[in-house]
Amino acid sequence: MIIDSHVYCFTPVDQPGGYASAAERMRWVQMATAGHQQHAFRIRDRRPSDSKVLAPLGKDLHGPLPDLNFRVDHDQGRTIWTIDGEDHTKYWFPPNLRNVEYTPHSLISEMDYAGVDVALLHTDPALGRDSAYLADCCKQYPERIYSMAPVDQWRIVNEPAAVIEELTTAINTHGLHAIKIIPPLGYLSSDEPWDDGPYRAFWEAATSLNVPVFFTLGWDSKKSDYTTESSGLEGYLQQLRILMRWMDRYPNTVCSLTHGFPWFELMQGDRIVLPDEIWEPFKNPNCNLEVCMPVRLGDLYDYPYRGCWPAMEAMLEHIGAGQLLWGTDMPFQNRFCTYRQSRDWIEKYCTFITEQDMALLMGGTCARILGIPTS
Repeated sequence: MIIDSHVYCFTPVDQPGGYASAAERMRWVQMATAGHQQHAFRIRDRRPSDSKVLAPLGKDLHGPLPDLNFRVDHDQGRTIWTIDGEDHTKYWFPPNLRNVEYTPHSLISEMDYAGVDVALLHTDPALGRDSAYLADCCKQYPERIYSMAPVDQWRIVNEPAAVIEELTTAINTHGLHAIKIIPPLGYLSSDEPWDDGPYRAFWEAATSLNVPVFFTLGWDSKKSDYTTESSGLEGYLQQLRILMRWMDRYPNTVCSLTHGFPWFELMQGDRIVLPDEIWEPFKNPNCNLEVCMPVRLGDLYDYPYRGCWPAMEAMLEHIGAGQLLWGTDMPFQNRFCTYRQSRDWIEKYCTFITEQDMALLMGGTCARILGIPTS
């Protein structure tokens, strides 16, 4: 069974998508566009430009955004903004996403063509916060699509009861299958570490739901969240230490880290160098790691991503295939390769992976985490 542990479905991003208004959601889309590593360009002549002009003024992420008529181009499936009468764009969303949406029907079509049996939907603030919509995606394709529940981390400290109720509804009423947590977003409202203190009531409720928790780790400062520049490898390692404290406090909860490691922070020249400390969390068998390289490294390495092979070997050695799960970030990985190639670079070219380990990596581990029968 082939299981993709990291995909998305989302409505057009200029629709509310679970927010109170479309404008509220578009604010998140503009911030994400501002900080993402993809290159921006002027549409008229495709000359490089700078998307950081879209970032909140004064580096206050709650502050006003620059008024650059940031909008959606439905026909070409992209966002556009205007500077001095000139339109600019950036393919954070991959080309050919008409209406800047990705439906469950589009996902299933890609899965069928690439031979993928099951996929797990992730969530992101820019892509919507509507648990009912995610549940409907699952209901349209039962036993093919599973989904995580969104959590507004930036609201946990000040509105814990409301966030807990929303999460409980997503899992117990809508029937979603996991919890998605992006700790950097918590730092937008509090400097407190996210494993305890003002977060304890939330975690007590979340872990009682008996579903896995998927973490997208980032950095430890309001000044460095997922919309801005990183605070370096040490910031990430500090977040791993917080994660280990969290696992000690909730020893019965299975978790996984999305996207793999912060690959750009690990580059030394053209090589990925993995420090010894990065393996520490995986000594706990409840901690798993996503193998998701093309979407993060596709602008550094060409298919079949030979530069990633040593890191793959190291993950198999230090973590083991039983705690590794394949993911793609579909449809975003289409910026660099086809969906089939996102399988092939591992299955055809990483010949050092044994048949047993390949079965775990490409589906078995994710099936265990989600409780999916593999017979």
